[in-house]
Amino acid sequence: MQGEDHLVETTVSSDEVYRGHFLTLRRDQIAQADGTRAGREYVIHPGAVVIIPLLDDGRLVLERQYRYPLQQVLLEFPAGKLDPGESRWAAAMRELAEETGFRAREWACAGVLHNAAAYSTEFIEIWFARGLTAGERHLDPGEVIDLCLMTEDELAALAARGELTDAKTLIGLLWLQNWRAGRWSLQWQSADTGR
Repeated sequence: MQGEDHLVETTVSSDEVYRGHFLTLRRDQIAQADGTRAGREYVIHPGAVVIIPLLDDGRLVLERQYRYPLQQVLLEFPAGKLDPGESRWAAAMRELAEETGFRAREWACAGVLHNAAAYSTEFIEIWFARGLTAGERHLDPGEVIDLCLMTEDELAALAARGELTDAKTLIGLLWLQNWRAGRWSLQWQSADTGR
């Protein structure tokens, strides 16, 4: 296998263009391995988690919420950004409880996805949750979310028709299908371990 040094870009200069509530926009000048200079604009994001909540009857807990940049309602697995200093597992437990009211007895981390690597540092860590117990939701101010329960087959049918477009939810469905088929494994841990 050939080395990757020829792919590496080195930062020459870096400027902060905008700093918002939790996103920062940067504009950098870079040098490629052959000396060519180019510009890179990208968003600094704190990272996020997505949770695939599995009810005991096999159904999935999903959310419908309005996504302003797209001007439409999307179907998604519960998800949210990391708070400063928060572990990814703690964020997954917090987001599941806040958005859905459910708490999970067991958790498994599937891995990380980079949904916009060309222009964002955002990563989303994928978590599975099972042994769910219903409780009260605690939505953030201004957050409006409808919950819906679906089977894996119902969600897959939406994906097949092009009606499921959220990247983290599509990747979550891929993980779910491969795990249930025995092709991919998950290491389950008690919720008490992650506190």
